[in-house]
Amino acid sequence: MEYSGIDLHCHSTVSDGVLTPTQLAQRAYENGATLWSLTDHDEVGGQAEARQAALALGMNYITGIEISVTWLNKTVHIVGLHFDPENMALRNGLQKIRDDRVSRAHVMAARLEDFGVKNAFEGALALAGNPDLLSRTHFARYMVEQGHCKHMQEVFDRYLGDGKPAYIPGAWATLLEAVTWITEAGGTAVIAHPGRYKYSSSEFSTLFHSFKLMGGTAIEVVTGSHKPEQYHQYANVAKHYGFFASCGSDFHGPNESKMDVGKVPELPLGLTPVWEQWLDD
Repeated sequence: MEYSGIDLHCHSTVSDGVLTPTQLAQRAYENGATLWSLTDHDEVGGQAEARQAALALGMNYITGIEISVTWLNKTVHIVGLHFDPENMALRNGLQKIRDDRVSRAHVMAARLEDFGVKNAFEGALALAGNPDLLSRTHFARYMVEQGHCKHMQEVFDRYLGDGKPAYIPGAWATLLEAVTWITEAGGTAVIAHPGRYKYSSSEFSTLFHSFKLMGGTAIEVVTGSHKPEQYHQYANVAKHYGFFASCGSDFHGPNESKMDVGKVPELPLGLTPVWEQWLDD
């Protein structure tokens, strides 16, 4: 089966997106997607709705998740695709990650208070709806709404990005835990948007080698979090390590994402797309 408009990375209101799974499915379909996956952060609660909405529109659907990982004292995201969302080891692991979000959010709010941002916890919680899902994105939206920054990237650049004054690391999964949860649930583990991580060349090499030894088999090449010139950079990484290539918009909302859901450019030539594994399913 041939696919077009493939998007295997986006977020709904179940984590830190602004559209529901059903609304995302509709938008992806209208933008020409034929194969789609919802990959909410550390949460599979939107999978049933996403699948139902996609299939009703005639799109093919792949289960998805984006797991928060700490590796070399920095946050890395591992996308899981085509897994069993009812797998208990996976679900228990994700719950452990979410349990830390409330205490982390309180500390971030206290840090932001020092910079004159009042009621940050309450404001972020109102946007998230569920304390288990509180993220830096919800704080950033609140700060833009309150006029502390002009746009969300400014919030991360000044306050909430890694190493910034209000950044608090989360008690995330280890790389081995995330890859194991995904693979033991029958899925494919993917390094999300590697171009976002601030590692040295030797650290990247160690990350890719370690990931592969643990059972990880894919890397995102084309993503809304990469600049176009990075597509070929990570295409070469995929070829060098023998990774499948994945792609996704990393869409969160119409006014804050660099790439619209379903409007993902094609992968560079010479790669093995991650979805080729699933063509006979």
